[in-house]
Order: sequence, then structure tokens, then C-alpha cells
Amino acid sequence: MLIGVIVNAAAVAAGGILGSVLHKGIPEKMNQLMMQGLSLCVLYVGISGSLEGNNTIVVVLSIVFGAVIGELFNLDGKLQSFGDFLQSKVKSDNPISEGFITCSLFVCVGAMAIVGSLQSGLTGNNETLFTKGLIDGIIAMIMASTMGIGVAFAAVPLFIYQGILTVSAGAISGYLTMDVINEITCTGSLLIIAIAFNMLKLTNIKTANLLLAPFLPILFCRFF
Repeated sequence: MLIGVIVNAAAVAAGGILGSVLHKGIPEKMNQLMMQGLSLCVLYVGISGSLEGNNTIVVVLSIVFGAVIGELFNLDGKLQSFGDFLQSKVKSDNPISEGFITCSLFVCVGAMAIVGSLQSGLTGNNETLFTKGLIDGIIAMIMASTMGIGVAFAAVPLFIYQGILTVSAGAISGYLTMDVINEITCTGSLLIIAIAFNMLKLTNIKTANLLLAPFLPILFCRFF
């Protein structure tokens, strides 16, 4: 049942490792320009996904309540601490937490992660997750070439997230209608836009404190 999830996570890990190897041979000026170009691509993906939503109220409430929950539990601080722990164990010139958080949000948010996991759990069809794995692996390699080895660790939350969706597909599929998935994609894409702004050094938004926001449309769509 989890073969699609395993392949997807392995592709991210492999792409992250390969990209981090390439990173060592890239001159600083070229690395900076590549980071800016990657930021623009991330911004494009975020804007495209944000257009999937149809209910502004659901998105606003999800972001607001997600921010409140994130601040109360200090999700950003906990993930930064985890990144610092990895930093102490792995020798890296780049802050591991930055690549880890950025790539984790990027590969976990979106309709393919949800639909692919549900298909895998309900029918055993892993085609969507295999396709997503190929895309995610390439993206992870590009990200890691500018952000370092931290990107590879995004395979862990990706495996947990999609694994839970796959195993519990029968129980939760009734709640994840296309309307809900569209609002989840829209809300998560706003986080991706925030990531792009942070990568461009235009803002310093604590995107990790908004991690729960993309899941809240499951609740709010039942009332709006």
C-alpha cells in the first residue's frame, strides 16, 4: 500500500543529496542568481495554486486560526530546533532548517499529494504518486543545489504525511471532496508564496507557524 509513498520520499531524499553535492561546485555569484530564479519559480507555483480556491472566507479563517495555533505551540521554534539538531549532526555550510522547512512545505502542499495518497490507499493505484515523485525529486535537486543538504530531510515529513493519508484513506476520503481539496491547495499555496518572498529576502514570515492552516479547510468547508 505504501510503495508510492516510499518511492516519492526516496525521490526527494535522492534529489536532495544529489543537489547538495552539486552545490559544493557552484560559485557564490551563480548560486545567488540560481536562488533568485528558484524563488521566482516557487512564487509562480504558489500563485498558480492559490487560484484553485473558490471560498475566500474558508481561506481567511484557515490562515488566521492556523497562525493562532502555530504561535501558541511555537511550531516555527520547534522546527528550527530540529533543524539545529540536524545541523549539529550533519556538516553543512547552509542552515539545514531553511532547506528542510522550505522543501517540506513545497512537496507536501498541493492536490497531487492528497489525491495520489487517496488513490493509493483506496485502489492501490500509485501512478499519481510515482509521477509526483519524479517531479519532487527534480525540484529537490534544484533546491538542494542552492539551499544544501537540509532539503533531503524533507523526505521524512513527506513520508509521514502521505503515509497517514494513504493508510487512513478509507476513513477520511468522504471528508476530502474536490471542494475541500481545492481550498487546501489554495491555502497551502499562500504559504508557498510566503516562502518565495522569504527566499527573495523581501519578508521574514514564520511560515512554519502556519503549517496547520492548509488542514483547516477540512473543518471550515463544512460550515461555509
